[in-house]
Amino acid sequence: MSIDTSLRTIEHLIGGEATAGDSTRTSVVWDPATGEEHAQVVLADPRDVDRAVKAAQQAFPEWSEASLARRSKVMFAFRELLDSHIDELARLIASEHGKVVEDAKGEISRGLEVVEFACGLPQMLKGDYSEQVSGGVDAHSFRQPLGVCVGITPFNFPAMVPMWMHPMAIAAGNSFVLKPSERDPSASNFVAELYREAGLPDGVFNVAHGDKVAVDALLDHPDVAAVSFVGSTPIARYVHERASATGKRVQALGGAKNHAVVMPDADLEYTADQLIAAGFGSAGQRCMAISVVVTVGEVADPLMERVAAKAREIKVGPGLDPSSEMGPVVTAQARDRIEDYIGQGVNAGADARVDGRELDVPTGGFFVGPTLFDRVTTDMSIYTDEIFGPVLCAIRVDSLDEAIALINRGSFANGAAIFTSSGQAARRFEREVQVGMIGVNVPIPVPMAYYSFGGWKDSLFGDHHIHGAEGFRFYTRAKAVTTRWPEDPAAASRTLHFPTSR
Repeated sequence: MSIDTSLRTIEHLIGGEATAGDSTRTSVVWDPATGEEHAQVVLADPRDVDRAVKAAQQAFPEWSEASLARRSKVMFAFRELLDSHIDELARLIASEHGKVVEDAKGEISRGLEVVEFACGLPQMLKGDYSEQVSGGVDAHSFRQPLGVCVGITPFNFPAMVPMWMHPMAIAAGNSFVLKPSERDPSASNFVAELYREAGLPDGVFNVAHGDKVAVDALLDHPDVAAVSFVGSTPIARYVHERASATGKRVQALGGAKNHAVVMPDADLEYTADQLIAAGFGSAGQRCMAISVVVTVGEVADPLMERVAAKAREIKVGPGLDPSSEMGPVVTAQARDRIEDYIGQGVNAGADARVDGRELDVPTGGFFVGPTLFDRVTTDMSIYTDEIFGPVLCAIRVDSLDEAIALINRGSFANGAAIFTSSGQAARRFEREVQVGMIGVNVPIPVPMAYYSFGGWKDSLFGDHHIHGAEGFRFYTRAKAVTTRWPEDPAAASRTLHFPTSR
């Protein structure tokens, strides 16, 4: 499969066919490294959304009745195709998102892990059986697919986040409509073609590009059974409330302000390297990026010196340049917003150890240099707001108790990390911190595919985390069956009281 980078119009893929749909609206897809227009993507109107949902609805009955063996075969084939096309897909992501190619490959690999987990669908979809629960009565349960499921995904992981959703939903027997970000839409079309090559029937996986118009149409559509969302907290709350109001099953993952606590006994060279990677990888455009460093006691000065020196050494450049370590941010608006936050931090009195606005970065694209603030206070906007850029803030505290209390006061609760040589401190941290994912000497604790991903508080709306066993539970519903085959139906007891186990 080849990538046509000269393609000027990116269309929907509905029912196995590319279509521009009925809408005349389009949106520019930029090359963040140059600031030039990369393509135009069509934006769906409600009629296009309805066409995508109907295609999925028509494909659902046959696919839901497909044997587990057939579904497994398709997922294994999809896995092999995805693995063989990692380089092409990574370059496509880098050209639209801006992240460096190696980072894009890492994203795809983490999505691939979910596909591999979904390949084990026969085991995950097994039911339960109990014999003789009452006299001559047996009971069993099994899980069935929901119908048409929807994924609404963000720009920062155009391959990985959708792959946290659609492999699980499709493996469970559902059909799927993906509404990816209009900022970097091509990866989703690429994946759709791989599914088709893997033998997935047309209509089981559909891609409808769009903006809020398409999102609202999906949330309101009566034939959509479930919605998965990843994005900012205000939009996650909106998606959860609007889709739930129409009776849909919803999981909506929101924003984050992830903290990393550094204890005095931490290995400072190792910790500094990890903070640089977690704070500035993908230009900080990760929901699991470390954006706040909490230094405990005397570790602050030597750690800040190391992190500042390493931040200045980061090679910022185009994502397709193999020598680049950090690429641009996704749009000019994102660059301007991040630079404005840096100015707010300086004006509020934070110590700008490294100011990304002053670093030597390429011109023409949407570049912001790594930024490190020290002596940040909790009332500053650079601390309270999700900046979603290469801005790392440091807060100084005197004890682990203060660090834990600081994290627990926040409304975001996606992830947190601790760097320490003390097992006791680590155990206290992982038990007392009120977040969904915790790293011990691991800065970005994104779980493997066989564990669930999700935060607490304002970082998750809904009952289910994403992927892992919870993913299969989200995309299926349970059915319990009680069975009796009396030897003499005529002699079976007839009572009007509530049945009990005897």
